[in-house]
Amino acid sequence: MPVSDLSAIEAFLRRAPYLHAYELGDLDPAELPHCSWFAGDPVDAVALIYRGLATPTLVALDHESPGAMNRLLATIALPPRFYAHVTAGVEAALLERCDGELLGHHLKMGLAGAPIGDPGEVTRLGPRDVDDVIQFYAAAYPASYFEPANLVRGPYVAVRDEHGLAAIAGVHVYSPAMRVASLGNIATRPDARGRGHARRVTTAMCRLLRPEIDVIGLNVRADNAAAIACYRAVGFETHHHYDEWRFTARAGS
Repeated sequence: MPVSDLSAIEAFLRRAPYLHAYELGDLDPAELPHCSWFAGDPVDAVALIYRGLATPTLVALDHESPGAMNRLLATIALPPRFYAHVTAGVEAALLERCDGELLGHHLKMGLAGAPIGDPGEVTRLGPRDVDDVIQFYAAAYPASYFEPANLVRGPYVAVRDEHGLAAIAGVHVYSPAMRVASLGNIATRPDARGRGHARRVTTAMCRLLRPEIDVIGLNVRADNAAAIACYRAVGFETHHHYDEWRFTARAGS
C-alpha cells in the first residue's frame, strides 16, 4: 500500500543500510517528490518507485521475508516501462505482469572505514563541464546512467590528463540529511586504463564524502573483477547481492 509516514520505513531500511542505501538516500526531502513508497502494515517489506530520471526505477530489495515482498509487489501499479533492482527471486512476482530482461547480477559493497590511498590531484566537476562529461561517458561507459541533472544532485570528481578527462567518479545517491551516499558512474577513458585512475577518483570521492556521510556504498556487476578489485583496494567490502532488470508491463497489467 502507498505510505506517507516514512519513519517506520526508515527504521526498517536501517536494519540493512548497505542493501538499502538507495532507498535511504531517497528519503531525503529533496528526493521525496520523485518517490512513491510502498510498504506492508506492519512494515515487513518496502518497495520504491523512483521517477527522478528519464525512466522510472523500481527498487524492491528484501532482507527479511521474500513472501512479504512478493505480496507487496502484487498490489503496486507499475509504470509502463521501468528498470528494477530486485533481490534474486523477487523478479518472479514481476514476470507475472511484465516482460523482463535481466541486465546483470550485481554486488552491493560498502566502505568499511577510512578510504585507503592518496588520490593525488583531482578536479571537482559541475554543470559547466556537462558537455565534456557526456562526451567522456559516450567513450568510456556508454551504458552509464548519467544524465546532466546528476552534476547538480551530488558531487563528481575527475582526473585529467593531456587529453582531457581521464577518469570520473560520481554518486547515484547523495544525502547528507540521511548521512548516506552511493557512488556511481565510475569509469576510465579507454586509452587511460591501467594507470590507477579509477582507484584515485574512487578514493577522492570517498574522502570528499566522509565528513558528512556515514554509509558509503556502491553497486558493481558481479562479473566485473577489475572494478571489484579496485573498490576492495580502496576499502570496500561486499555486503549483498541483487539483480538489475528492464521491464515492460503487459497490456491490462
